[in-house]
Amino acid sequence: MSAGIDVVGEATHRDEAVAVVAGTSPDVAILDIRIPPGHLDDGLVAAERIRRDDPDVGLLVLSHYLESSYAERLLTFADAGVGYLVKDRVQDGDVLVDTLYRIAAREVVIDTDLVRQVIRRRRRHDPLERLTTQERQVLALMAEGYSNTAIGRRAFCSVKTVERRVTAISEKLGLPSGEDGGRSEVNIRVLAVLTYLRSLPA
Repeated sequence: MSAGIDVVGEATHRDEAVAVVAGTSPDVAILDIRIPPGHLDDGLVAAERIRRDDPDVGLLVLSHYLESSYAERLLTFADAGVGYLVKDRVQDGDVLVDTLYRIAAREVVIDTDLVRQVIRRRRRHDPLERLTTQERQVLALMAEGYSNTAIGRRAFCSVKTVERRVTAISEKLGLPSGEDGGRSEVNIRVLAVLTYLRSLPA
């Protein structure tokens, strides 16, 4: 592969994927959710094993369809260096390369269509309804894995303004602050993403 990315191994089923990653220690492992032997969620099972065995390996999980439950499950065991995209998205080589570099840099990358879907489809008692338009914009960009600096550029505001909005989001969604329970900023972001995903109807 070009753009400074090398393929160091391939696998055809779940257990082989885990073994190949263990033997090569790549920066990022790309996994299809419905790989053999079960063709159901074996890619997620493999991803969880990989993260447990080597937390430094990034994970990019691909799916044919936008499934919020898969993304939510992925984020419960991987709160950094992880991505969830639909397969059509990675047909664009530039998108794939950008995603791989972001995951290798320990960012969280969630398919933009899933984020938009979640925004459009809210449950009856939506925890997001308490947020202002600007706070929802920040939360959407957080869910896509952008840093505060990157969010500031896209929202045309300062990093301090972004930080204030992140604090407001945490308070309005009932999330713990960085001082509560030893939560890191990364974990707060993951909790925000989970809140987004849980807004989808069952």
